[in-house]
Amino acid sequence: MQKLNRDFFLYLSKNKLLNKNAKRWGLKLGASKVVAGLTLEDAHARLQELNESNRSITLDHLGEFVFEESEAIEAFESSMAALDFLHEHEIDCYLSVKLTKLGLDVDEDLCKSHIKQLLEKAKEHGSIVNIDMEDYLHYEQTIRIIEELRTSFDNIGTVLQAYIKTGVEDTDRLKGMKLRFVKGAYKESADVALQEKQAIDKQMLDMIKTHLNNGGHTAIATHDHHIIEHVKAYAEEQSIPREQFEFQMLYGFRNDLQLSLVEEGYQVRTYVPYGKDWYGYFMRRLAERPQNLAFAMRGLLSK
Repeated sequence: MQKLNRDFFLYLSKNKLLNKNAKRWGLKLGASKVVAGLTLEDAHARLQELNESNRSITLDHLGEFVFEESEAIEAFESSMAALDFLHEHEIDCYLSVKLTKLGLDVDEDLCKSHIKQLLEKAKEHGSIVNIDMEDYLHYEQTIRIIEELRTSFDNIGTVLQAYIKTGVEDTDRLKGMKLRFVKGAYKESADVALQEKQAIDKQMLDMIKTHLNNGGHTAIATHDHHIIEHVKAYAEEQSIPREQFEFQMLYGFRNDLQLSLVEEGYQVRTYVPYGKDWYGYFMRRLAERPQNLAFAMRGLLSK
């Protein structure tokens, strides 16, 4: 039943008609609890609140799978403006971007031009740009572009998904980079992705340990208490400094756990999404944990 629910929500996340209509609905269906706002100005107060509670931020202007050049340019310009906004307001935050939103499916050269300009502006501001990993169709292309960019930019990071079977090898492949480790939220075939939670959890821990042992800065992006406790114990046993790793969690989820980790002296970064293209993101969060449907029900009942 849980797999059926997951597949159902992933199917909904890719429904073009629902995605289109969602832009007219605004942040309904409970999405306002996990999306900071439709605009960066809407989200500003929430970003400040997070910083005031000693949490850093990674900011995601929602959207992906752009197929028109004009849309890619609009997304690029919005991201450039976001970098200036964060710098101007002195927010402890870096930017997360998706290459498909910057035009990867339109023209790879256009996409690379966009991401290079973002990295240059971020470097001027002393900040980082983190490239999100997307579905497996774009996986190798994304890694190839990242390998090219890292030769010129040291303020680039990316994400590796623990359910991809080559996860440990790819961790070594990107040794020395700032890496965020997640379990993975897209529906992928058994040919390329692990399907069982136990196997995914084991590989996630293997990838995290590999990167920590390689000396790379490691972001553990999970709400899974068992993985968090395992990493804390491993770091203590291996005398890994707390400056080398951080825990990342989604905005609107497990606020209690985020604050308790801060109180324990760990670095915590909250992944904050904003923007009108909230629907696909929200459906994938429901796919990860169908229990989150309670958010949607509360949103409906409050209207």
